[in-house]
Amino acid sequence: MKTTRFFILIFSAAILTACNVVNDNKKTTEELDPSHVEMKNVDGKYRLFVNGEEFFVKGAGCEYGACHLVAAHGGNSIRTWRVNNSQATGKEVLDNALEHGLMVLMGLDVAKERHGFDYNDEVAVAAQLEQIKNDVIALKDHPALLGWGIGNELNLRYTNKKVWNAVNDIAKMIKEVDGNHVVTTMLAGIGKGEVEYIAENCPEIDFLSIQMYGDIINLEKRLAEAGYDGPYLVTEWGATGHWEMPSTEWGSPIEQTSTEKADAIKLRYEQAILADAANCMGSYVFLWGQKQERTPTWYGLFTEIGEKTEAINVMGYLWTGNWPEKMAPKVKNAVIVDKGSRFDNVKLTKDSQFTALVDAEYNIDANITVRAEILPEAVELSDGGDFEPRPETIEGLIIKASTAEVVFKSPAQKGMYRLYIYIVDDNKNVGTVNIPFLVE
Repeated sequence: MKTTRFFILIFSAAILTACNVVNDNKKTTEELDPSHVEMKNVDGKYRLFVNGEEFFVKGAGCEYGACHLVAAHGGNSIRTWRVNNSQATGKEVLDNALEHGLMVLMGLDVAKERHGFDYNDEVAVAAQLEQIKNDVIALKDHPALLGWGIGNELNLRYTNKKVWNAVNDIAKMIKEVDGNHVVTTMLAGIGKGEVEYIAENCPEIDFLSIQMYGDIINLEKRLAEAGYDGPYLVTEWGATGHWEMPSTEWGSPIEQTSTEKADAIKLRYEQAILADAANCMGSYVFLWGQKQERTPTWYGLFTEIGEKTEAINVMGYLWTGNWPEKMAPKVKNAVIVDKGSRFDNVKLTKDSQFTALVDAEYNIDANITVRAEILPEAVELSDGGDFEPRPETIEGLIIKASTAEVVFKSPAQKGMYRLYIYIVDDNKNVGTVNIPFLVE
């Protein structure tokens, strides 16, 4: 096997102010010099360096919205999945990052075989390369640019290995037009087959990036199984994946409470990401925002209306060593009286009244409000994080919501549903829990 150095981005420690990337308000973005980013091995440790200063990535996946709060909580970088998202152009993302002292690992959206793209179609592959080249040229000199992420999980349910030839051509093109930034590609997990094939066929890639969720606690083992002992980055990690959690009898995955997620995130960061001081270069937690994927609360560190979960408190502590003065409410469990909790295959009669009790802790001095809603279970399910429509709230079912209990009516139609409970303090911190149930 041809030897190629891979650097798998796992962003995690050292803030951007240590990095000579200063937003000079007297200059426009165009007048500032591009940042020079490289990968070095210093004293047996692989690290990224920005303008000659060590840069251990403390990052989060974020394309719009509250990205600036990554810096406010001690982070130094964000990653995107595409150049232009639904709410901001690539330049707007970079400008906003620069204003708040953040560096951006800019995603380049590469077509996926599972979406129907044919990597045997040389014309289509060439057209994709040209479009990506235009994007790279447009943004390559921005001072907030850290590097380029070529595609996202291109190894997920694929068969045509020519995709890696396309990735290598993109990386080669980037190095021809942009000599200042590193290039990587993001893998779903890491396997021996990909490691060996990419080593042989993608010599232009600077490092690999790994994406894992609950299984990240086994990262060291997975790397050994794949035969990879080089430097790396984790570009997605966070809550336990819906595919990794137990399900109800009718197939609804059981979601962790916000507190269970926060505890898991802390453990995974300390025991997986920080455990490999030699090869791990940092990480990007997922997701510094909100999205619908199986539920509206599963992966986002924020709610749909911008409330901050306990995981935000945890990331701030992991990045700075300091806990916030006011923590988000903790939620341990919720139980529907005489029916059970999330794990008890709750079945309810239709159009009947029930009471749910919540086991939560919160600051006694805080002004606490509680809201609840009932949603049908999502049926138009996404694959690999693709877009998924949010089920609509069923109005008129919540009778009372307090810190003591939530009284509700079950839907009048048979089917699969969830009761969502949100405990919110006056600092827009939130604790969440939901109970899947079946109306018979």
